[in-house]
Amino acid sequence: MKNTFALFTLLALTAGGSAVHAQARLKDIGVVQGVRSNQLIGYGLVIGLDGTGDGTGSSFTPQAVASMLAKFGVNSSAASMKLKNVAAVMVTASLPAFVKNGSTIDVTVSSLGDAKSLQGGTLLQTPLQAADGKVYAAAQGSVSVGGFVGGGGAGGSVTKNHVTAGRIPAGALVEQEVPMTFAGAEAHSVSVILNQPDFTTAVRAAKAIARHLPLGATGARAMDAGTIQVDFALGADTVNMIAELEDTPVDTDEVAKIVVNERTGTVVMGGNATITPCAIAHGNLTISVTNDPIISQPAPLSGGKTVVEPRKIIQTKEGDNRLMKVTGGTTLDKVVKSLNALGVTPRDLISILQAMKEAGALHAEIEVL
Repeated sequence: MKNTFALFTLLALTAGGSAVHAQARLKDIGVVQGVRSNQLIGYGLVIGLDGTGDGTGSSFTPQAVASMLAKFGVNSSAASMKLKNVAAVMVTASLPAFVKNGSTIDVTVSSLGDAKSLQGGTLLQTPLQAADGKVYAAAQGSVSVGGFVGGGGAGGSVTKNHVTAGRIPAGALVEQEVPMTFAGAEAHSVSVILNQPDFTTAVRAAKAIARHLPLGATGARAMDAGTIQVDFALGADTVNMIAELEDTPVDTDEVAKIVVNERTGTVVMGGNATITPCAIAHGNLTISVTNDPIISQPAPLSGGKTVVEPRKIIQTKEGDNRLMKVTGGTTLDKVVKSLNALGVTPRDLISILQAMKEAGALHAEIEVL
């Protein structure tokens, strides 16, 4: 199937054709320094599986079961266990900022051994610890895999979605709070860290904050490409100030970039990409090989046999493409029109864009996935 090339402009354009800078709230492009989540991890057991648990290749599962049973006063040898309804799993979660003792968070459960499915399983109580080795939450509950495995006759089976990993919504109970402090609060300032560092965006953000100065704030300045420092007065209500700060509209700026995926033939072009006038010739060479066997029939009553002689027909066809002029474009709609005029497939377009970059006619960074 031949793919047709199309680029969709997701950038707002003015009536004159010039691009308008995208505007976003400060909270959508950055975070307050010191306000962050923490990753948690733990090792646990999922029980109640219908024969889809770990096999003999996972020696750590019987060891974990034997250790668990010993805590309940049951002595059993790990070597004598043959477990099909138990799976060893790793449990991961993200502990958001400012959560309190007794709050619940979602957890992800992933098989560690050779279990075929976690469908219908229940996670036993699993302590979740952070990088400092301290336990901050405990997870337990029924695992939801969002799929299924159906067994069929003669060893056949049907599988839908990924069944060796699942989630437990609100499956972990927070046991310990993580102290949160605003970086620089002692110096009566807070810092906003941009998700994508950019000097232009940082300066625009600082100016936007200065224009819409939140209550209690005394000034703002860009410290570098990724940090904006906001000063506030002594005794200011920092919570209300940060709430107003996050709602500040900022005109963002991005590096001109084109992302291409050679596996799928996908091309995504950013709004800042521009091209200068150039001429392009792109010809395709197509080679077609077909089988047209010759069947030789023996004469009547000769006692011979029908013989099939293979014959291959090779045809070559080169595209009749001429040198085509591509006009320069300062906005995305002009670039799209110029490239669409070539009438090439996405995979051909990838080669053309790379050649244009080498020739200096394309002013954008090309990222190949």
